[in-house]
Amino acid sequence: MKTDFETLKTLANYTINFLKDGGLIDFNITRRLDLIEEMATEYGVSFSTDEDIQQQALEDIEDKMGESAIPEDITESEIFIHARKEIIKSFNGENIAGLYLVESLHQIAVRIKDFLLNSELVDDVFGTDEELIKFLVDKIRGFSIRRA
Repeated sequence: MKTDFETLKTLANYTINFLKDGGLIDFNITRRLDLIEEMATEYGVSFSTDEDIQQQALEDIEDKMGESAIPEDITESEIFIHARKEIIKSFNGENIAGLYLVESLHQIAVRIKDFLLNSELVDDVFGTDEELIKFLVDKIRGFSIRRA
């Protein structure tokens, strides 16, 4: 499965659905797509997608070899595959549905809780900080593209 910003939007939609169904947030339904987009952007700080890793690998190779030395089919080369594997290894293999954790799951939940509390798109947030964080950790951990 290849992940990109659309995967982050799917995670945001999944999260918002559970928060709304769980009675933990209230928002104007007409602004739902804006909320999904902003939450996906916030998730983008916490996760790296395959698209991000590919870009980082290309930049690493460019730094080492120089821009002019990079062949057109670089993504099929041994050096690219190695650079990509090294980047993935730096995440200690931690991923959720192909999204690689840049921060701990707890920190991601804290980030999203803070986002919810400060977003102009969210009218109200219910529950304590601890309840929200636990809820978010559980839901993010259970995220799967097939179930979203």
